[in-house]
Amino acid sequence: MDDSELLDAHRQELRRGSVVLASLLALRTPGYGYGLLEDLEHAGVPVTGNTLYPLLRRLESQGLLTSEWDTSQARPRKVYRTSRDGIRLAQALLREWRVIDTALTRLDPASTQEGQNP
Repeated sequence: MDDSELLDAHRQELRRGSVVLASLLALRTPGYGYGLLEDLEHAGVPVTGNTLYPLLRRLESQGLLTSEWDTSQARPRKVYRTSRDGIRLAQALLREWRVIDTALTRLDPASTQEGQNP
């Protein structure tokens, strides 16, 4: 496996956990699956439909998202929204994300300037 493939594999693993948090945060404003794919891509959290759609169903079954069908257009679309429990979980995960970011920053000498501690 060359360096590029190795990086891609580990990058995918690193991002896998962030997709849940990113989806919960993005869907505080109601949206449908394809729109969420675009929003996540635009925000720098690329994900495939094969990953996102099962994730949305799982988060809904866990009570972290709610959904309803929008039948106002020719093709009905399922619109998702982060539930209250989902918002609470997103806030807790975001706090944890920041703790991890701070810890990793401390471990990376290149991220600190001489004489300063994060």
